Amino acid sequence: MGQYLPIFAMLVLAIIFAVVSRVVSQLLAPRRPSEAKSSPYECGIVPDQGPPERFPVKFFLVAMIFIVFDIEIIFLFPFAVVFRSLGWYGIAAILIFTAAVFESFVYLIGNGALDWGPVKRLRRSEAVSPARTATSTIRRVGLEGRSTEEAA
Repeated sequence: MGQYLPIFAMLVLAIIFAVVSRVVSQLLAPRRPSEAKSSPYECGIVPDQGPPERFPVKFFLVAMIFIVFDIEIIFLFPFAVVFRSLGWYGIAAILIFTAAVFESFVYLIGNGALDWGPVKRLRRSEAVSPARTATSTIRRVGLEGRSTEEAA
């Protein structure tokens, strides 16, 4: 029973912290809320527009990258502590885990998680068209008054 004493102590401390936080919040909360008191404080900047309705998908993709690397670090630290006692089994397990993490990272990068700015994608039909040559795509500008040697 003595081995569970720290867990019970942390549970009691968590409950006390929650109760004290709630009581202090009730004591210090604004009594007469107004629009100015209820608005979020943005470092002195008055918000002139409401928040967007949806977050862009890139936000969630970047968040997934952070989660993937956090999970990788959480599993690599214990491995680094006991890697000598695990032997080849530990090496194989961590290689499989690292391959799975790398695969998820490649998936996120492939979906544009780190592509910032306007999306620039080539259409396949234009990129491989045999009719597209230097003479058909480059527009010659300002050829008036030049000799034919300068123009070429």
